[in-house]
Amino acid sequence: MSCYQQKPLEFTGLRTVPLGERGGKVRVEHFAGVYEKGAGLKVWVDRLPRILAAENFRVLVRVLSAARAQGKPVIWGLGGHVIKCGLAPVLIDLMARGYATAFAMNGAAAIHDYEIALAGATSEDVEAALPDGSFGTAEETGREINAAAREAAKDAVGLGEALGRRLATQAHPRYGEYSLLLQAYRQRTPVTVHVAVGTDTPHTHPTADGAALGAASYVDFRLFCRLVAQLDHGGVYVNVGSAVILPEVFLKAVSVVRNLGYRLEEFTTANLDFLSHYRPRVNVLERPHARAGGRGIGLIGHHELLLPLLAAALIEQEP
Repeated sequence: MSCYQQKPLEFTGLRTVPLGERGGKVRVEHFAGVYEKGAGLKVWVDRLPRILAAENFRVLVRVLSAARAQGKPVIWGLGGHVIKCGLAPVLIDLMARGYATAFAMNGAAAIHDYEIALAGATSEDVEAALPDGSFGTAEETGREINAAAREAAKDAVGLGEALGRRLATQAHPRYGEYSLLLQAYRQRTPVTVHVAVGTDTPHTHPTADGAALGAASYVDFRLFCRLVAQLDHGGVYVNVGSAVILPEVFLKAVSVVRNLGYRLEEFTTANLDFLSHYRPRVNVLERPHARAGGRGIGLIGHHELLLPLLAAALIEQEP
């Protein structure tokens, strides 16, 4: 005998409905198809289940292919880990194929790419270097990036363009082909770099000039706004691996563009990362589409797996 005053609710009068009448959001026609040896990646993608992330992946492939076919812009926003994972060659190839018409980087992405171009290596051991204060003190990195910032401020160009231009003469002959900054500069593909002063190692170099960094990055913000203004009806913005800086920059750019009277509707945004973060979700996938149509697509996965897979799926869609 229970000591509680409340008694369990009786279910005898509960109404039920036939399963066939109720239906369901998941049906067998949504199920995955079985892969057969040698069928190829295109078949593999086609046989993914038409449910949740698998369907989102397929939709992203479709909208990126459509943007390329229609001559619409595809802007890639890149966090530092994307470059550290060795994905610059994949992005360079996508650029050559027309699946990337512009890139936006946070400061970390630009630093890693620049170091690759200079030395063929990046990503120092922070735990080993931090105790004696040697973390972030690479001479060439600080010297060259700050020199590029001063040149950018003097010439009234953005930091991304200035970094690519400087690498045209400074990159190591063996490693320049791996630099997204350099290859985009050679292809005249816009690259914008968005720095927050104090977040990046070159800001601690003796030659750092906060005014030059700010001026160069501000030009890039204005250029980024121009690029975002062109996303209307069919463009795509893909944020990869930036949890704070680029989602905030993108949201401000969307507001600026609309404030200036440009139409910005019916475009696609996507966020690719190995965690779901607040700012990419709301600032990239949700808020820009409020009363403007279009869609936001979120995919969770490691960059070093997801981005090459997406690129391969795009290539397989080509005639």
